[in-house]
Amino acid sequence: MARPKRSRWPNDGESKRIFIADQPLDMGPTEFNLLQFFMSHPERAYTRGQLLDQVWGANVYVEERTVDVHIRRLRKALQSPSGDYSNLIQTVRGTGYRFSARGIV
Repeated sequence: MARPKRSRWPNDGESKRIFIADQPLDMGPTEFNLLQFFMSHPERAYTRGQLLDQVWGANVYVEERTVDVHIRRLRKALQSPSGDYSNLIQTVRGTGYRFSARGIV
């Protein structure tokens, strides 16, 4: 699988869409916000609590495991006919999650 380049992942913030090979990814608004956050902070691990604060907002009261559900949905959305990019969202054992394009050939 080829390493995704920024130009291959156009991000349309107003319409909340991300494209791979000119095909929009099918994802909900929360998954879009998660991916947008991860892409703007690559290679850094975040706890579920940090992700809740950054993506959902500090005044939202939801269970931390809600993050796991949306990560699973995001990984599913990153599996497209153009390639499987679900491994870009990595689980960091004992911490949480990170976005990393390292190791993709």
